[in-house]
Amino acid sequence: MTDIGIVGPVLIIVNVLFSYKGFTNQLLFDSYKFEVDRILIDKDSKRLVTSGFLHVGWIHLIFNMLSLYAFSDFLELYLGKLNFLLLYFSSLIGGSLLSLFVHRNHGDYSAVGASGAVSGVIFASIALFPDVEIGLLGVPLYFPGWLYGIVYVGYSIYGIKSDKDNIGHEAHLGGALVGMLVAVILEPGAWVENYRTILLIALPALFFIYLIATRPHILLIGSQSFSVRARHYDIDHRYNEEKVNKEKELDKLLDKIKRKGMGSLSKKEKEDLEKYSK
Repeated sequence: MTDIGIVGPVLIIVNVLFSYKGFTNQLLFDSYKFEVDRILIDKDSKRLVTSGFLHVGWIHLIFNMLSLYAFSDFLELYLGKLNFLLLYFSSLIGGSLLSLFVHRNHGDYSAVGASGAVSGVIFASIALFPDVEIGLLGVPLYFPGWLYGIVYVGYSIYGIKSDKDNIGHEAHLGGALVGMLVAVILEPGAWVENYRTILLIALPALFFIYLIATRPHILLIGSQSFSVRARHYDIDHRYNEEKVNKEKELDKLLDKIKRKGMGSLSKKEKEDLEKYSK
């Protein structure tokens, strides 16, 4: 009997169930999505992980899960169950952290999706097996992994820099880099055999991250919204504004209770009251 991976299918099932719950429950979706101010100001760090199990719709979910399914089985069997889990969650968190770094001055930036983790799985496969063939969903064309990796990194850098779409390129890039790193740590022999491919893919991405860390103004060019937020909306400003807004909302709720009683509050208002009271 041929061995099959079980961690990949379990991750897919969890993604589907949690995403479906998010489709039907806006409060849950808002409570667990990636949102910069909720993470930096409220210290709600669980969102770095939970956002990776939410999706904006069925197409988004299906695309990510098909990609995960295509690579998870053989990679899980090659690395082992625990190592595959380590790879998946490390890539997910790595993608979230790079998004947080890039958007640290954009308080209302939010995102969901397993793309960072899936990118990590794909690029770990490339690091271990550079000649693996990668195809585009629905298109009968296949590319060697090393070529796909180079193009993908280039496109991600362009997407971050241009800010012209609604795709989380930062999570993709961060997840891909962490996936390759974890793969090499788990299988050091891959570095000896495939270091040229790994460097060819990783160095441009690492250089770009270095640039945005040392010269953040490069993200302002061609993006008015990035420019305004980065210059005038730092984390101290957001913290103070957030605190004032919470105090105003709490005062409104307390005033309503004083006038109409506790029973007049809606379910959401009761949840807000409990949250603000903390």
